[in-house]
Amino acid sequence: MHGLGNDYIYFNCLDEEFIDAEHWVKTLSNRNLGIGGDGIVLIKRSKLADAMMVMFNADGSEGAMCGNAIRCVGKLLFDEGIVKNNCMNIETKSGIKSLEIKDNLIKVNMGAPRFCKDDNLLPEKITIEGQDYYIIRVNMGNPHAVVFEDNLDKIDLKKIGPLFEHHDLFKPHRINTEFVKVLSKNHLKMRVWERGSGETKACGTGACAAAIAACQKRLCDMNTDIIVTLDGGDLTINYTLDTVYMSGSAHKVFEGEIDLNEIK
Repeated sequence: MHGLGNDYIYFNCLDEEFIDAEHWVKTLSNRNLGIGGDGIVLIKRSKLADAMMVMFNADGSEGAMCGNAIRCVGKLLFDEGIVKNNCMNIETKSGIKSLEIKDNLIKVNMGAPRFCKDDNLLPEKITIEGQDYYIIRVNMGNPHAVVFEDNLDKIDLKKIGPLFEHHDLFKPHRINTEFVKVLSKNHLKMRVWERGSGETKACGTGACAAAIAACQKRLCDMNTDIIVTLDGGDLTINYTLDTVYMSGSAHKVFEGEIDLNEIK
């Protein structure tokens, strides 16, 4: 399944266990030797919600939250009749998130953001290969560094993305980095480098972080739908004083079986 091209391999673990999933992530996510994807997601039973989402990045590291993945989980549970109600709660490592499904549009209450320094969103300066960048750090269950940049197409993300991800400032947990351009009032364009996966077509939590940072800089309005355009399509973000809402699509590509004994 994918949300705006941010694709993961989903395993129904409601009635069975995927043993050593983190061991298999790199192979399964490999687009040449495996199924291919930005990682894998396990859908498990939860004592606190309708289901639990456990996700792993393509490098085998476990993530706390993924906005595009949780929309896919909700759609799968609803379409398969596992959860009958179009409103549901999903447990994640970063807390329980509520979803509402209307046709192919899934709206997620992402919860309130957390900031790096006492709720202070003042930009921080970081130097990468002699160039200064000003970042705003926002945590949406996972950490993000938002950089406002006009020339998105000229950014060599494969080169600069890992330098942000592994910078000393963000150790030991690393960072997701969003490069954001303001197209117009309440309309942003974004490219993203995700820790553990590299450049992806979209990032739901990253789009939330970008919209929050833009509101802080008065480039966008709070309590208003903000369109974030990514390589894979558009997400709609609404940032209130209490929470952040993310709305977008989710799509199933194919389903099947794989014998792990047959792959290396």
